[in-house]
Amino acid sequence: MSLRASIDVVTDLTLTTKNPARTRADAIVIAVAGGPDGPRVLGGEHLPPKAVAPLTALLPALGVTGKAGEVVRVPAGDGLAATVAVLTGVGPESAALSPETLRRAAGAAVRSLAGTADVVLALPAADAAQVGAVAEGALLGAYRFDHYKTSDPAPVARLVLATPLARDKDAKAALVRAQAIGAGVRATRDLVNASPKHLYPESFAEEARAAARGTKVTVTVLDENDLAAGGYGGILGVGQGSARPPRLVKVAYSPARAKAHYALVGKGITFDSGGLSLKPAKGMENMKDDMAGAATVLHTVLAAAALGLPVRVTGWLALAENMPGGGAQRPSDVVTMRDGTTVEVLNTDAEGRLVLGDALAAAREEAPDAILDIATLTGAQVVALGSRVAAVMGTDDVRADVVAAAGAVGEQFWPMPLPEELRDSLKSPVADIANMGDRFGGMLVAGLFLKEFVGDTPWAHLDVAGPAYNESSAYGYTPKGGTGMGLRTLLGVLEAAAQR
Repeated sequence: MSLRASIDVVTDLTLTTKNPARTRADAIVIAVAGGPDGPRVLGGEHLPPKAVAPLTALLPALGVTGKAGEVVRVPAGDGLAATVAVLTGVGPESAALSPETLRRAAGAAVRSLAGTADVVLALPAADAAQVGAVAEGALLGAYRFDHYKTSDPAPVARLVLATPLARDKDAKAALVRAQAIGAGVRATRDLVNASPKHLYPESFAEEARAAARGTKVTVTVLDENDLAAGGYGGILGVGQGSARPPRLVKVAYSPARAKAHYALVGKGITFDSGGLSLKPAKGMENMKDDMAGAATVLHTVLAAAALGLPVRVTGWLALAENMPGGGAQRPSDVVTMRDGTTVEVLNTDAEGRLVLGDALAAAREEAPDAILDIATLTGAQVVALGSRVAAVMGTDDVRADVVAAAGAVGEQFWPMPLPEELRDSLKSPVADIANMGDRFGGMLVAGLFLKEFVGDTPWAHLDVAGPAYNESSAYGYTPKGGTGMGLRTLLGVLEAAAQR
């Protein structure tokens, strides 16, 4: 069952210089800020006083505060051609209107308008950065995963963003970038949300082929026979308990005169039962999300190609299903990895580092300038940083690049250390290394394990175990379920490399 049908359903977004107050639409989205004298409607440069004044007067009676995340619908009233006005909070008036504030405000409003055909955005868009932020947030908010539902409100069909810069070159470029990001994040979310009955290593590889068709990205798939011949013992070991064998997918974008070569490696456990080290039942409910890293890498490469970045990008999707079948990997098994390292498997639920180790070794063989891997790797990440902040560790300079890119695009990554003293806990009496070490600092121990497979290559490991899947209520532009978190940061790293 292909997911392409749902992935190809996208919301249309265009720019216009027309007065949004006179634009006929089902709804108009207007920003509201909280101030010392009460909430205030923003966007006076777009909206006439006869439309702003009545709305502003109504705010206290409606209980509107302008706080971030607040969305209230009211009749549009006189002076507005739209049927409904959607008031979306941007926080205190004294605070700067950051790009992330606008992303979230636009995303929350558009998310609330599912089932609506035409929406005009009258949000602050006075420069290219604001245009890009509003467009990006709106497109990220216009998401529904309805692949299995017989009926569900469709996302907003058409969005028009009112800005005096509609014909400006930089604003148009910001829109193109927002559209590429919106498409990539939505497609990543679709893969994460897919049922593991339909998304397994072989079908994931086919999804990658289908997604890359007609682009400048090439896809190479190694099946179980290729993996055995290539010495990929980590991926094979994890996948041997499943009736659906593993895959390693290489996704390559190689523009002429590339300024740098980055390798991206993604963990792709299409379902994680824990193997023979079986998870409890509640611990398995969302384990379809354990391939979020691979989905993110796939669509980061495609986004880089869509934007024509002058950076060579090679993505590696390490795909396996971790099941407790009769042929499953056992605790105390020893496997030989792609680079010849032997690993004693102490816990089959520490499988992500095994598939990543093989893929990191393969990526290193091509001598890239840097390697970045992304994975829903450890529960310890969630314990340390919660469900919205991801961790990054690795080489100081690459780790710093990730943190800087994340800050610029509105994602939260916190730099973490790799304490050398924890490495001793990974020692094995029978192999070069064990796949488990000290329970305390488990996120860092996992990072130290991965470090063994990158050699001297500059590298960063992104652990998105919590932020990749939102188990709580939707907020801002983030839906319940798969979030696509990490794609914007990885793309930001590549864009920064393109500017050097």
